[in-house]
Amino acid sequence: MNTPAPLQELDEAGLGALVEALVRSGRTVIGPTLADGAIVLAELGSAADLPHGWGVVTEPGGYRVQRRSDRAAFAHSAGPQSWKTFLHPPRARLWQADRAPDGTVTVREDDAPPPRYAFLGVRPCDLRAIAIQDRVLTGGAHRDPVYGPRRDRAFLVVVECTEPGGVCFCTSMGTGPGLPEGAGFDLALTETVEPDGLRYLVRAGSPEGADLLAGLATRPTDGARARAAVADAAGRMGREMDPTDLRALMAGTMTAERWDQVADRCLTCGNCTMVCPTCFCTTTEETTDLTGDHAERWRRWDSCFELDFSYLHGVGPVRGTARSRYRQWLTHKLGTWHDQFGSSGCVGCGRCIAWCPVGIDITEEVAALRAEAAGAGDGR
Repeated sequence: MNTPAPLQELDEAGLGALVEALVRSGRTVIGPTLADGAIVLAELGSAADLPHGWGVVTEPGGYRVQRRSDRAAFAHSAGPQSWKTFLHPPRARLWQADRAPDGTVTVREDDAPPPRYAFLGVRPCDLRAIAIQDRVLTGGAHRDPVYGPRRDRAFLVVVECTEPGGVCFCTSMGTGPGLPEGAGFDLALTETVEPDGLRYLVRAGSPEGADLLAGLATRPTDGARARAAVADAAGRMGREMDPTDLRALMAGTMTAERWDQVADRCLTCGNCTMVCPTCFCTTTEETTDLTGDHAERWRRWDSCFELDFSYLHGVGPVRGTARSRYRQWLTHKLGTWHDQFGSSGCVGCGRCIAWCPVGIDITEEVAALRAEAAGAGDGR
């Protein structure tokens, strides 16, 4: 019978050594840091750049940072960005073309090597979102040329959540606050605040992660406090989604009156799709210089809330109303996503709730649609 490997933990100096090791390996380390009044994802030079002692308060249409009474580095919920920003960037050049004086046109793709990222602080809900994007962008017949190489070279350091936010509902979606089943990661950390400093339960999830961990100074632990902190977080979610038969619910509520009520509030700004860690839609645009001898094709994020997103020549926009565009987003995210990709497109991070300027709450909308479908009114 195999004896399980003893659990290990890092202290705060060990976390610093982890970041240094990732930097020495030639990776660009991306993690949370405090900037512009939010905890954002940006390049880290060292562990000192982490948002030690900062937490966040989130609510529908609201987000703010606040000081904590301890030095925890990861005691905050999802901010305005997700790791999609780096794996599936908002803008990417696909090719460029030049016309020589003799009229010859040369087209070339960018041949720069993709960045080698190390993501530090990936939440379990966002780890699930990355897995969903893997399925969308690399799981079909046509592998995405931008996402695929970036994803192949990325090193993922997951941090289990011990401080859920007011708009989080990952527990009800089965995506957190602990590592979900079948999670793919290189290293996983769980932060606890001890009387003598910060501690990090650490586990390797890949051979590369195990090799890196072997070079760090660790000490044995029973992991009890870390596991208890994650279990406590599961009971402190700010929101809850009933995931029962969402696919059938979405398909059966296409004419629900609730769509009119949410449309009266929705600005169709697209914030929800921009901050969503699984939304993937793009469009392309061409640019030229003033001479007309140099042209480039760029891909950029697009949104189903854009009026032109469903534009058909000779017909106009297929979804010309706020009702139809919000309905398309929600029914795809929770319903027809299953038909395309075999899972829900929602991971319960709550970003779409916090960053909606009018505070539309996806969990409330689902509850209202359920109530209306059950004959209990419009759910107001």
